[in-house]
Order: sequence, then C-alpha cells, then structure tokens
Amino acid sequence: MNGTMMNQSPAETALSRALIRWSLTKATPMAETPTSWIFQVEQNGRNHAVLKILKPGKGDGEQRGGELMQWYAGEGAATVFDRHGGTLFMEWLDGIPLGEAVRQGRDDEATIALATVVTHLHRPRPDAPKDLLPLRTHFDPLFNTNIRNWPYTARDLFARAAGVALTLFDRPSPQIPLHGDLHHDNIISSPRGWLAIDPRALLGDPVYEVANALNNPVGADDLVKDPRRIAAMSELLSLRLGFPRKRILGWAAAHAALSACWALEDEQPIAAQLAMLPLLLTAYDQA
Repeated sequence: MNGTMMNQSPAETALSRALIRWSLTKATPMAETPTSWIFQVEQNGRNHAVLKILKPGKGDGEQRGGELMQWYAGEGAATVFDRHGGTLFMEWLDGIPLGEAVRQGRDDEATIALATVVTHLHRPRPDAPKDLLPLRTHFDPLFNTNIRNWPYTARDLFARAAGVALTLFDRPSPQIPLHGDLHHDNIISSPRGWLAIDPRALLGDPVYEVANALNNPVGADDLVKDPRRIAAMSELLSLRLGFPRKRILGWAAAHAALSACWALEDEQPIAAQLAMLPLLLTAYDQA
C-alpha cells in the first residue's frame, strides 16, 4: 500500500479503489447517511453513475440491500452495475422523488406509480438472496418493547397495533423478497420510469411492501392524516395489486407502531406515528 493511501480516510481509500476498479473519473460527494457515503462519478467522461460506499462496521442491512438491488436487475429499481466488498456501483437517477409528485398534488398518480414499482419488484425471479431478514425479526422492536416507554395515553393504541401485527403474522402468507422500506422518497423518476432505491431487504408477506407508503410522504401531513386519503389509497392499492384492503391497513397500522418503537429507541418524537395510529386502526376495523 502506498503512503498516500495510508493517509486517506476509509471513504477516500474505498473511493480510490472503486475509481480504479471501474475506470471511473470525477467523483463528486452527493450525500452522507448514517451507513454510507454517496458519490456521483463519471464513466468514460460522459455517463453519470453512483458509488455507494458502506461505512466500516455498518454492513449487514446495507450488504443485504445491495444484494437485493442486484437481484432486481434494474426491474422496478435502480440498476446495480457491479458490487465489490462494501461498494455498490449503480445507475444515476436524476429525477424527482415520488414524494415530490404527492407534494405537487398528484397523489393518485403517485399511488399508481407506487403500485407499478411493487409489481416490478415482486416479479418472480430465480435464485433469491439467501440472507434476507425475516419480517417477523424486523418486527422484534415492536414485540420486545417496554410498554412503559410509550406515553400513558397512547398505550392502548400500542396494544391494539401489536395485536393487529400478531394477527397478521398468524395468518399464512406467501414469503417473498421485500424491499421493506418503500416510502415515496425511496422511489425516484428516471428515463426508465419510477425506480426504487435503498431497500431494507426483508423476507415476508408481499402486502407489507405498501405499509410504509400510507404513512408518507414527509411534508404532506394534512393529506397523509386525512381519513379520505387513507381510504382512497388503500382502495387503489388493493385494486392495482390484488392485496386484501384490510390486510394493507393492518400492516400500515402495525408499521406505524413499529416506527414509533424505533423512534423511542432513538429518543426521537413519535407525534407523527401517534397521529396516524388511531386513523389506521379505525380504517382497519371498518374494512
């Protein structure tokens, strides 16, 4: 190893190696997440692409996600051109997030786009990744939480949502690879249509795939909390995907409670989840 590389940060070292490995030029930092560094790079001096470099020690979920993205082979998701160690070499998506379409007042159109992405992602393919996280394990923070961590006035909501989740797990369902975090701002427009990014890479009930979307997008709170939107969106998703509407609403409520448990673990506020839970549970009861 030369002296220059020894003085580099982990990100710089991984970037240098990736640029050489894939003959890339002109790396521009785009974002840093809790688990990765994102760079825009140029290929052959003209085509833009992305390098997603995982931070050391942040690997499991992201590694699973990279494997799942590669398995999608560009159908309904950004294309992964190649993967080496903790670095993904991927298609550059230069469009807007689907959340932006909703914030611009195109909610029904966005729901149809979401359903189309799910259809592409759920298309049967051979040789699914082996180490996907079971959906039941993903829900451990909900089932293992200490109810005393919840505000006193919200404990009945927590108990009901946990009960709904148990009911859903008790009913047999197909077990398929799931993106697992398919909210509006993880779907980006491109010349190839709307494409998903950043999966959690789970294995479980296909209906869970749309659970997070009913609680989203961020920045459209009045719309998201409108019972008419919950009814219309669940109806449209049911129609487009053939999922039972009651099951869609059940997973949406269960996910809102799970999200609250994650937030409580991180000492974050849970006002948004507490606003959604009674609405989703009521819609579930009435479905």
